[in-house]
Amino acid sequence: MTALRAMSEEAFARYAKHSSPNYAREKVASGEWEEETALEQARQLFDEMLPKGLNTPDHYFYEIVDEWDDKTVGMLWFTVRERAGKKSAYVVDIIIDDEHQRKGHASRAFRALEEKVRALGLTGIGLNVFGNNVSAQRLYARLGYEPVNISMFKHLEDSI
Repeated sequence: MTALRAMSEEAFARYAKHSSPNYAREKVASGEWEEETALEQARQLFDEMLPKGLNTPDHYFYEIVDEWDDKTVGMLWFTVRERAGKKSAYVVDIIIDDEHQRKGHASRAFRALEEKVRALGLTGIGLNVFGNNVSAQRLYARLGYEPVNISMFKHLEDSI
């Protein structure tokens, strides 16, 4: 069984250390940011989103725990947003550690997330997935998530 456990200050510090470099790599890989400035942009965004760190209001951080051996296998961060006049959850980040992927932890973490979101009285869960992350897209579709806005881009070989 997989559960969500409120993130400790120590775990948040570890997450914060790796979050910006990971996000910067994703933005560069997607072609949205230049490599030279990506890390600084990611750090600035992280600091703007979380002015009080772990204690920023309406932001929820969890460790994803395999209850079989009480081992942390990843993390999940969501925030509260308004969508069509109603409050809903928005998954900012989910990470399953490499050695624990493809074992069902993400699916079970999202089911546990649904319970947390319902308990908060929120109406749904949104998220973003990078276009090059096809396996995550498949997972979210299996869990019942549907595209609501698709952003597309075409590279032109002969630019002026």
